Amino acid sequence: MKELSLNILDVTKNSVTAGADRIDITLELSEDGWLRFSVKDDGCGMSEEVQRRVTDPFYTTRTTRKVGMGLPLLKLAAEQTGGQMRITSSTEEGKSGTLLEATFDTKSIDFMPVGDIVSTVCILISGSPDVRFVFRDTTPDGTVGIDTSELKAVLGDEISLSEPEVVAWMRDYLTEQYEERDNKNVNMEETK
Repeated sequence: MKELSLNILDVTKNSVTAGADRIDITLELSEDGWLRFSVKDDGCGMSEEVQRRVTDPFYTTRTTRKVGMGLPLLKLAAEQTGGQMRITSSTEEGKSGTLLEATFDTKSIDFMPVGDIVSTVCILISGSPDVRFVFRDTTPDGTVGIDTSELKAVLGDEISLSEPEVVAWMRDYLTEQYEERDNKNVNMEETK
């Protein structure tokens, strides 16, 4: 995968498949250029054996193909920048779920572009409108985010988050937040 947003899409779809009711997607860029990406869910979790094998490209739980490249490619992308990927998961009743964390040195020549994160988030939400998604992208210049529980509180049960008008609003809402954060960064650079 050539963009981190595509990895986010792939990994998060695994959380949906695991039956998660809530999925938290977090991007955190530190002052020194390290990007921490995480997906946390409350799905069914993974056994210890699956956790050990999940980064092997020739292992997959899918029945439609014999290879699973998403997590191995994400791990490789992180390691190529000097970062790492870690998965912790539990199948214990009442505590089930998975946390995937990956770190990237954004100053590395091997750091892949983030890509179209707005489209990725909108696709995830509209494709699984009953799942609660909490998305946060934090940099030293501010935070961009959306929590679908807040949208559902306003829209009620009658309007799905997959409705085209709702998806268009989400896209505009996130885009405006990114533009505001980017403009803040430009203004701060100009005053230096």
